[in-house]
Amino acid sequence: MSPSAGAAGIKAANQAALARLVEARPMLVDCRPAREALGLEGRRVLHAGPPLRWERACPTIQAAVLCAVRYEGWAADDTGARDLVTRGEVALGPCHHAGAAGPMTGIVTPSMPVFVVENRLTGTRAAATINEGLGRVLRFGADDEAVVERLRWLAAEAGPLLGAAIRRVGNGAGIDLRAIMAQALRMGDEMHQRNVAASSLVARLLMPALARAAADTAALARVAEFVAGNDQFFLNLAMAAGKASTDPCLGVTGSTMVATMARNGSEFGIRVAGLGARWFVAPVETPRGLYFPGFTAEDANPDMGDSAIVETAGLGAFAMAASPSVARFVGAGGLAEAVRATEEMAEICLGEHPHFRIPTLDERGTPVGIDVRKVVETGVTPLINTGIAGKAPGTGQIGAGIARAPLACFEAALEALARERRS
Repeated sequence: MSPSAGAAGIKAANQAALARLVEARPMLVDCRPAREALGLEGRRVLHAGPPLRWERACPTIQAAVLCAVRYEGWAADDTGARDLVTRGEVALGPCHHAGAAGPMTGIVTPSMPVFVVENRLTGTRAAATINEGLGRVLRFGADDEAVVERLRWLAAEAGPLLGAAIRRVGNGAGIDLRAIMAQALRMGDEMHQRNVAASSLVARLLMPALARAAADTAALARVAEFVAGNDQFFLNLAMAAGKASTDPCLGVTGSTMVATMARNGSEFGIRVAGLGARWFVAPVETPRGLYFPGFTAEDANPDMGDSAIVETAGLGAFAMAASPSVARFVGAGGLAEAVRATEEMAEICLGEHPHFRIPTLDERGTPVGIDVRKVVETGVTPLINTGIAGKAPGTGQIGAGIARAPLACFEAALEALARERRS
């Protein structure tokens, strides 16, 4: 940013970045293997969060990576898989660098089917895997043969059938995810911890197309039961929609708006619109919340996942006032606490979302456009709704809660923005 650009220049840049974000039109257009949708070739495994070296990865992510190597057939067991990874014969990289957003561990490999979302405003595409359901699943670090078998079924049967159905909806026009999220917000979802309404709305659109695309009624029944029985089915779609909406904001010179938030179980990272692809990281915290029977905070893994892109786009914890049942579920209390959470997030945002409106706040838009200046100035850091994974490898999900982004990320980004202005 040039020395002559002052507050007016920053304001204009932020208005431009915010407009790109809130006017994005994310459309679900396909479901294909990651090798086709993302060009993910060879022995590559994507993970959540900022870049991560294998030796610094938490045991939960390491277990998920080794399971993914076994799933792909690159190794017969964890010992062989670990050898491949440590020798560099399996390459690791962030989902965000490959056009994807991954929940929790964020694992994506070439044969895994991914939903493809296109932002019709900019043409930007983003992808996310199919949500596996809750409990002992790969994204929470579970790694037994049942996990591998579910992944194989998703690749062999569910993914192809879902892709064929999506391509039929609207004669190929796709499914308008922004419209679904706006409607689901009015029905009690916040699109991170609660996706019951959004999952139902998208299932209603998909079912006729699934029936027409299926040649095998038994396969149709299995996929229909999977979609109908998974209340979090929409979460991964919301993440892909969030990434397709925020990625076009990267590179808006002078903007102080956050365009990415992500965690890898070791570090929390952000990227800022005015600073492009650069990551600013700090140690990640462990969520606080409610635990399944038999588990406590001592069993919890530090926070992880690319799902904070939902909050970056103005939903999740930023929309808590629209979903008080979630506030209680994640340990934040009831309606009054939910409203306070949304109002607190408004303190650090550039504006309100014109399409995501909250009935309980007299139709105000959700807070959107996190401003690093406001975060540092107020000391209020973004709140994130999150699942909680067990820190012991193979445990899976043990609860759900809320986490805070570390202030140090935003301080480092603000310092970098100041240097840009002086240069």
